[in-house]
Amino acid sequence: MLSDRADRLALYAFGQNSPESRWRTEAMRSHASARLVFVAKGQGRITVAGLTSGYGPNNLIFIPGRTMYGFEAGTTVFGQILTIPPAMTPEWPEDSYHLRLRDVAAQKDLATHFDHLERELQSPLPGAERAALHHLGLLSVFFERQLALREDESTDKRQESASARLVAAYTDLIERDFQDHKGVADYAAALGVTPTHLTRCCKQTCSKSALDLLNDRILYEARVLLRDSDIPVRDIARDLGFGSAAYFTRAFQNRTGMTPSAFRKMGPLHAA
Repeated sequence: MLSDRADRLALYAFGQNSPESRWRTEAMRSHASARLVFVAKGQGRITVAGLTSGYGPNNLIFIPGRTMYGFEAGTTVFGQILTIPPAMTPEWPEDSYHLRLRDVAAQKDLATHFDHLERELQSPLPGAERAALHHLGLLSVFFERQLALREDESTDKRQESASARLVAAYTDLIERDFQDHKGVADYAAALGVTPTHLTRCCKQTCSKSALDLLNDRILYEARVLLRDSDIPVRDIARDLGFGSAAYFTRAFQNRTGMTPSAFRKMGPLHAA
C-alpha cells in the first residue's frame, strides 16, 4: 500500500488543522511501521485498535505497526508524530501504550530527545541520518524506563474487557483484509459473533459502528491512493471493493464532501 511508503525515520507536526485536512489525523489508518505520538499541548481523544481514550499535554502514545488508529487534533492541539523504521522495531514494545508524563524532569528529557531528533533530521551535515537513528535509540530507552516507572498507569485496563478484545481483533482483521471486499458480516463470522454484537461492542469502545470503522479505513486508503498515485479512479474503486466507479464516487463524496477527482487535484499527501 502506498501509505507504507513513508516508513523511514521522520518527524511530522500535527495540530491546528483546517476542517478539510482533519481526515489526515481523524480517519482510521495504519502503517507497516510503528508510530510514536507526542502531544505537546491541547487535549482530545485518540482511538487505537478500536479503543478510544482521552489525551492531554505531555502525553506519549506508542502505536505498533499494522495497528489502526485515528485521533482528534483541534485548534488547541499541537504535537508531533515520529515514524519508527522497521529495522528499529525490536527496540520498542509489541503492544500499544499511552504514557501521561506528569514529572517535570521527564517532560524536559522528552523535549530534549525530540529536539535532538528534529535537529539531526533537518541537518545537512554528514552522518546526520545516522545520528538521528542513535537519538531514536536513546528515545526508546527513555520510553522503556518511563514504562517501568509507570507500569500500573501505562496500560489501559479497559483493554482486558471482552468488548475491547473483540474490537481489537476486528480492527486487526480489517487491517489484514480490507482490500478483499469483505463486509461486516464476513468479519463477524470470522470472529464467531453476530454483526449486531460486533457493532454493539464497537459502539461501547469507540462510539463507532463496525461498518463505520471498516468504511473509514477503506476511504482513508482511497484518499492516499488518490493523492499519492496516478492510478485511475475506476481502478482504485475496483481494488477497494466498490462495485463501480460511480458507487465509489458517491461514497467518497458523502464522506469527504468532494469527488475523488477534485480531491486528487489538491496535490500530494503529506501523511504521518
